[in-house]
Amino acid sequence: MKNKQHPLWVSTLFIVTLMTGLQFYSADTSAAWTTVRDPETDKMVTIRVGETLEEYKARNPSKIRITSEPGKESVVKDWDDITPKEKAKILKPFKNLSKESATCASCHKNEHPGIYQQWGRSKHFGANVGCYECHKADKNDADAIRHKDFFISVIVSPKDCGTCHNLEAKQFQKSHHAKAAEIIGSLDNTLAEVVEGKMSFMGRSPVAVAGCWQCHGTEVKVLPNGELDPATWPNTGIGRINPDGSKGSCSACHQRHQFSAAQARRPENCGKCHLGPDHPQKEIYEESKHGIGFYANVDKMNLDSAKWIPGEDYDAAPTCATCHMSATRNLPITHDVGDRISWTLRPPISEKIDARDAKKGLTVKPWQERRKDMKDVCNSCHGKKMIENFYLQFDGVVDMYNEKYAIPATQMMDLLLEQGLRTETPFDEEVEWSYYFMWHHEGRRARHGASMQAPDYVQWHGMYEVAHRFYMEWYPNIQEIIEKAEKAGKHKEAKIIKDFLDNEIMTLDGHAWFVGKMPKELAEKRKKDREAFNSRYLQEIKK
Repeated sequence: MKNKQHPLWVSTLFIVTLMTGLQFYSADTSAAWTTVRDPETDKMVTIRVGETLEEYKARNPSKIRITSEPGKESVVKDWDDITPKEKAKILKPFKNLSKESATCASCHKNEHPGIYQQWGRSKHFGANVGCYECHKADKNDADAIRHKDFFISVIVSPKDCGTCHNLEAKQFQKSHHAKAAEIIGSLDNTLAEVVEGKMSFMGRSPVAVAGCWQCHGTEVKVLPNGELDPATWPNTGIGRINPDGSKGSCSACHQRHQFSAAQARRPENCGKCHLGPDHPQKEIYEESKHGIGFYANVDKMNLDSAKWIPGEDYDAAPTCATCHMSATRNLPITHDVGDRISWTLRPPISEKIDARDAKKGLTVKPWQERRKDMKDVCNSCHGKKMIENFYLQFDGVVDMYNEKYAIPATQMMDLLLEQGLRTETPFDEEVEWSYYFMWHHEGRRARHGASMQAPDYVQWHGMYEVAHRFYMEWYPNIQEIIEKAEKAGKHKEAKIIKDFLDNEIMTLDGHAWFVGKMPKELAEKRKKDREAFNSRYLQEIKK
């Protein structure tokens, strides 16, 4: 009985109040609307023109009385606290398509038939939610334009979507996705704007505009004439900063104008951004057993299911959305994609997801709780011991990468800067490139491969490449820096670097083989193992 879903009943009196009161249920589609700030909540509220905020509150109660079963005692909840399952029972479609949206559709049907057909297949169409309900704007909005007889905005922001999808918008605003545009000071952005490109397109780098920003998002600017700046629009980057001040782009995942749940749940949806040499999650997923299971059984995935619970509605495989967002038998849907992640694998040295905020004294969801929730997803199909052992293997790869390569290499890079043996200018020296490739490309591939069970990405696309970069490029780079420092008379600085390299890095467990200090017993055992392996083949491989 624990997981049985009971129907939600709302009193007849409440339904009448809701449908005649709340703006997005109102049958009065000819009313004019405006937006004001509520000083009590510091939120923007849409009210009828000529109506006071007090009048709006009187007909729009913030409390909602609901019951889980007919005949049971009801409870009062804040609208923001209504769960997705409860809201799904409460939200009702408009009785008719508004005359504003009908006017839009009559033209766009001929001018943009593709958009019209997409909308016609959407749940919005079935609920009589049309163009105007999403695109309407106040004439004083920064990006408002007069189109025919209406004020609209081209951009539909999370703030607009949050009029109805308030919980989803609230969760998204807390997520790392919402902050994705905050990349100006990153090395990646330096590459796009300085190293790879130049500020030749309206004062911006075309590499950033058509590359980085299309995934990360950018601040959309409005030109003095009211048009959107071509250097910042079109853009559906996940962390886009909108003219209304909100962050994000719902259409980054929910492609307009069909907004298909099935499409949003497929791994290709995330693959627009999560692929390539530095974060190949899509390729890693495709190699994994999960990816193999998905593509072999996509017709059994029940992607159009309303609740889409793993183990109940489908069991062939999880997708990205399954693990990071979707509901389970015990967890609700979340639009905070980091809510179940325990490591951050982005920086040179991996750290637990809450480490930075904990260091600042901020209270956030602990990594242990996030991992517990992710394990709940795994438990839909896997046993407890298998899940525990997987996480031990995953942590083992991350810890080894940190200890053998990331921490000592990062300490050395900091020491070089401190001793004045490399400049503060990024990417102007070979050692900076070899270090960057080691953590940003190869190191990430290995760590992500371990997190999603893709063995080839852990080994050949990952740690093999890390080792080659470390021993064959980065280590020789450091030796060359020491030699140049000696020739330049910087003997003290050269000694500090050499001592750290020889005594602090190359003496670490794992590097002894490279400097000829592998224990004799271990060296002899490995030699015997190699001879036994070579005996299986006609051609002996000595090295």
